[in-house]
Amino acid sequence: MTLTGKMLRYLALPWILYLSLMNLYLYRRMESDTAFLQLKQNAVKTGWYLPGFYAHVYVSCTILIIGFFQFSKWVYRNKPLHRTLGKVYVFGVLFFSAPGAYVMTMFINRGMGPFISFMLQNTLWIIFTAAAWYYAKNVQIPQHVKMMRRSYALAFAAVTLRFYIYLFTVLGNGVGFAHNYLIIAFLSWVPNLILVELINYYDRGNYL
Repeated sequence: MTLTGKMLRYLALPWILYLSLMNLYLYRRMESDTAFLQLKQNAVKTGWYLPGFYAHVYVSCTILIIGFFQFSKWVYRNKPLHRTLGKVYVFGVLFFSAPGAYVMTMFINRGMGPFISFMLQNTLWIIFTAAAWYYAKNVQIPQHVKMMRRSYALAFAAVTLRFYIYLFTVLGNGVGFAHNYLIIAFLSWVPNLILVELINYYDRGNYL
């Protein structure tokens, strides 16, 4: 792994652990009016939002941590562990996190721009994750690794989204939050993918 890659991993891990463990603790009782859910009471009343929200939050926190360590040399070299965690990651994304994200997006109420952004992000997340699984099953390891990088870049958007929400709230410079959110919606995942595409382009077989 390059020095840049190591620095990115070391910077990312505290944010991943903080966000994941904080959310797992905050929403541990599966109540309908905790924290962020207080802003979504009309959506909660539909009966659709709460199951989608908790499926997305609980499983996303788990796969964020799992996905991070899947790129470590220790886990990668432990093939049975790597395969098991990989199955958990893929199953979690395809059957819980992504479907939950679709439900949440339907109730976003932030305008067409953010709606399109999150729908596109979620659809790409499913495509990349399914493709990574396909390549793994067919022992096409270089393609598998590149797709998993793309998939995890979109999973990591959960971290960058909250970082930018905080940053724009503190340093908004008078820009209305509605406009901020349109920028944040794309900023949370597009740069992640661009970075991963650069990593994939310059990859010389050093998958980790």
